[in-house]
Amino acid sequence: MRLELSRVVQGCRLGVLTGLGKSGQHSLEVPGCLLYTRCATVPHLTQDTLHTLRDLPSVTQVSVDSFAEHHEVLEEFKEGVRKFAGLHDTVLFCSLHDSANTNPAGHVTNKTVSVWGSGGRIELTVARFMAIQAAIQPDCYQSMADGETWQAGVSRKRVRKAVDRTLAHLDECLVLHQKTQELKQAEIFGVVEGGDIMEERLRSARETAKRPVGGFVLDGFHSAAMDQDVRAQLVKATSAELPQEKPRLVLGVGRPDEVISCVEAGVDLFESFFPFQVTERGCALSFNYSIDPDPETAVLEINGEMPADKKLNSNGDENMMPFEMNLRDKRYQDDFCPLVEGCGCYCCKKHMRAYVHHLLVTNELLGSVLLMLHNMTHYLGFFKALREAIASDRLQDFKNRVLHCREGDLK
Repeated sequence: MRLELSRVVQGCRLGVLTGLGKSGQHSLEVPGCLLYTRCATVPHLTQDTLHTLRDLPSVTQVSVDSFAEHHEVLEEFKEGVRKFAGLHDTVLFCSLHDSANTNPAGHVTNKTVSVWGSGGRIELTVARFMAIQAAIQPDCYQSMADGETWQAGVSRKRVRKAVDRTLAHLDECLVLHQKTQELKQAEIFGVVEGGDIMEERLRSARETAKRPVGGFVLDGFHSAAMDQDVRAQLVKATSAELPQEKPRLVLGVGRPDEVISCVEAGVDLFESFFPFQVTERGCALSFNYSIDPDPETAVLEINGEMPADKKLNSNGDENMMPFEMNLRDKRYQDDFCPLVEGCGCYCCKKHMRAYVHHLLVTNELLGSVLLMLHNMTHYLGFFKALREAIASDRLQDFKNRVLHCREGDLK
């Protein structure tokens, strides 16, 4: 696995991650995202339905908590999650937790971390964690880590202990990694912890960078847990301590404005749980990421106006950025427009807001299928447009479009 950077613009790293997978034939453009799954399946979509979408990421994300309570089945199967789940040709990345879930804190010890399955808490030692990885047979995976320092009010002593534990876990994982035949061709990603304490973040980054890891996972920056400016400062300082030639993946960040902020701070890869969360709310992603607006919108913006359908977000709050529309709202019951004008997804080409509203309020499963198709298409299009904006030196125009701000309104 090798990260080939073509350019760095205002901190944003543009390039291609090559040599992925056991064959080394896969690649992934950065900045980019992994394909989010639950139990190795994209929620609401079959494999055939999923692959009607264009530009799918070549790396699929699975998580330990999805398989921990049943990993004996995978051990008996002996051929890994990829074949077990009937996945198409893809690269597997395995994370510890599913970032779309919120798990109880306070269940980490010096020797174990806990994940949560359908039957409750599952305590993992490093040996059991690595046994699960061997059963999953990922192409790359994050090491075991103490990631419970993202909550407010965590003491400096607790954060220091988390960094120490995470480094100790990484060392143990590396030893077992070398001894495990199923993981011989896999890459292990070291986890950078440190909460919101700069000194601990930097220490964690420096020490992790000394280890023979294939990349880095920046943990503890979950969207609801940290002020965006603080996050950007910490990520930027942390990234400066990491080698340029290895990828950085941030966990728990998915909202478009936060993605842009992290990309400017040096992050390469993201999860894609955000479209799933939006779908679960009965919402459709509807923010504009086109650098060149349509003529009507361009005239309105020159006159200091905003199109009518962009003035309010799904909750009717004009102070919030309208990344999504709530299609459960009664105002859409007689709206015969596509979810987003100009969107090329199956839902927008074949159906209207009123129909999706009807499906949602009557609890028809098709509603979530159509929303997931649209939201995945929209989110992947956002990342593609982000890369194009960096390549063409138009990042500021892109930010203005996504954040619905005019030049000078952004910091």
